Amino acid sequence: MGNQKEIIALSDQYLMRTYGRLPLALVRGQGLNVWDADGKRYLDFVSGLAVDSLGHCHPRVVAAIQNQASQFMHCSNLYHIEPQARLARLLVENSALDRVFFCNSGAEAIEAAIKLARKYAKKKHGPERYEIISAYNSFHGRTLAAITATGQTKYQQGLEPLPEGFRYVFFNDLDSLRSAIGPHTAGILLEPIQGEGGVNVADQKYLQGVRRLCDEHGLLLILDEVQCGLGRTGRLFAYEHFGVTPDIMTLAKALGGGFPIGAMLATEEVASGFAPGDHASTFGGNPLACAAGLAAVQTIIEINLVRQCERVGTYFLRRLREMQDRYGFIKEVRGKGLLLGMELTIKAGGIVTRCRERGLLINCIGDYTLRFIPPLIVTEADVDAALDVLRAALDEESEG
Repeated sequence: MGNQKEIIALSDQYLMRTYGRLPLALVRGQGLNVWDADGKRYLDFVSGLAVDSLGHCHPRVVAAIQNQASQFMHCSNLYHIEPQARLARLLVENSALDRVFFCNSGAEAIEAAIKLARKYAKKKHGPERYEIISAYNSFHGRTLAAITATGQTKYQQGLEPLPEGFRYVFFNDLDSLRSAIGPHTAGILLEPIQGEGGVNVADQKYLQGVRRLCDEHGLLLILDEVQCGLGRTGRLFAYEHFGVTPDIMTLAKALGGGFPIGAMLATEEVASGFAPGDHASTFGGNPLACAAGLAAVQTIIEINLVRQCERVGTYFLRRLREMQDRYGFIKEVRGKGLLLGMELTIKAGGIVTRCRERGLLINCIGDYTLRFIPPLIVTEADVDAALDVLRAALDEESEG
């Protein structure tokens, strides 16, 4: 294994420059901790961008992957796959949805949702129904349709012409949404909590109003829970906070406990929009990914990590909000569970750097918002340790 300098040089020489990488090469993880190639340990409050909800290398997920890899890693969806069927049952039995399509990522899950929404709407209402309404500041993935559904032009620049059939409205503004619905509208795509957009939480009355509009106009409510689903908000699924049920829901990130897998769930009625041949994925739902997903979701449920997330998240949110009285450049702290954001009036990148230098990994979304997405196994003591580092970084920023 090379040292950190060697790994960074190799990466810089051969990889496409699609990421603004930090000068850090991580090589090992265990629980809440990761180590760089030079042996320095960090407390990880990024958790692979909400992927490692069980922490790094959780023993149940590792054992499931090792066992499945020694038996059967890949099988075409021409055949029935036991781990896939068992994971689908687990998701259905613990949600309000009835059918599952497996893929490999959140963007693929969004693509599947868009295709299903259009297929169903055309069969149900006629060929004029194809348009998807999404929100400004949303983020739905990097494929061409997903990035078009994303209501942030900075991700779309240089990719034109973008696919047709997408409109944007202001988040948490029911009047904006109501005025955008037209004869071509097939569905409304929203994140219950906009993660990449700044940790913006939907108002309960707003999301309930969206559900009513969908019912009134025969539209599909599509909830993107790629980042906020599977326990992250203090409920197994974020929609449970709002008293609404989606017609379609997308999952990924935490679903595989660190292994790549995505899923699109739908009600029985809406799932009937797909017939054999309408959609597929060569690697989607392969035995290895589904074995990892089965272990990850079973663990989240069986050890009641959702309740722990709610408890620790409430504590974390309160402690972060206490900092507002001390630092005048903290504008707002918001979020649910362990998906929290701290918006500043100054640029946040320097604070991320200072925390990293002190052994804490956090990240910045946009220029002004710090995001905290630790593994769900985090404790109040871990939060205190992270806040000690954050406070030191904020003190230095304040003095500067």
